[in-house]
Amino acid sequence: MSHDPHAPVLDFAGTTPYEDYVHADVLTHLQHPLSDDPGEMAFLVTTQVMELWFTVIVHEWQTAASRLRDDDLDGALAALTRSTYEMAALNASWEPLAHLTPAQFNSYRAALGEGSGFQSAMYRQMEFLLGEKSASMLVPHRGTPRVHAELEKALHEPSLYDEALHWLARRGEAVPKAVLDRDLSTPYEPDAGVEAVWVRVYEGAAGPEALRLGEALTEVAELVWRWRNDHLVATRRAMGAKTGTGGSAGVSWLEKRAAKPVFPELWTARSHV
Repeated sequence: MSHDPHAPVLDFAGTTPYEDYVHADVLTHLQHPLSDDPGEMAFLVTTQVMELWFTVIVHEWQTAASRLRDDDLDGALAALTRSTYEMAALNASWEPLAHLTPAQFNSYRAALGEGSGFQSAMYRQMEFLLGEKSASMLVPHRGTPRVHAELEKALHEPSLYDEALHWLARRGEAVPKAVLDRDLSTPYEPDAGVEAVWVRVYEGAAGPEALRLGEALTEVAELVWRWRNDHLVATRRAMGAKTGTGGSAGVSWLEKRAAKPVFPELWTARSHV
């Protein structure tokens, strides 16, 4: 029988090259629902997909921070731009869960036990890169030494915003020394001097490159806010004001998170331009 030269290769000595690269067989066998409810599968897969998006977004923000540290603005902006596309996809992954009724969620909620999204190590990496540092958030990961070590390292490293402020300072902008030398393991707090720097940037006094960086960070910040708000709305719809999984405060805690701006002076500076 003659072989069609345009047909794909079907016969491999071992696993397919696609499987070797993507590990699809591993990914598609990681789902182990704990209830009889058919809706739990969507909840489980959606959560796992979110973890994968967290992973690539952390990679992009770490890349952007590293490029800023090396004064490679183009490389940093490219990574930030990629992350905005990935964050749009992350935010869209709420859709399968966004319309759950309380009864539908309750049908498999018990399967979560004490599990909660705030225990996600990769999401914690994202928060740390945004400047939302908290040593107490390492506690849930003491039983996983590798993860705990990675988070402890991230806790003491500059956030993405820290690297942006250092980049501005190296270009002669008057970023306060107290901000540049701050304890990196603590949450970033807004500073009037940093706000004044961003006012200069948005007035055009710091040059077009600084403005490009400001807008790239603003885009990231807005998408993070949308993520938090979508999380809040989906949770409010599925469970109202009940206590969250894992003993969290549920909706009230999410409301507090959604109300807190990311890269705060980028937003307040706009009022002064």
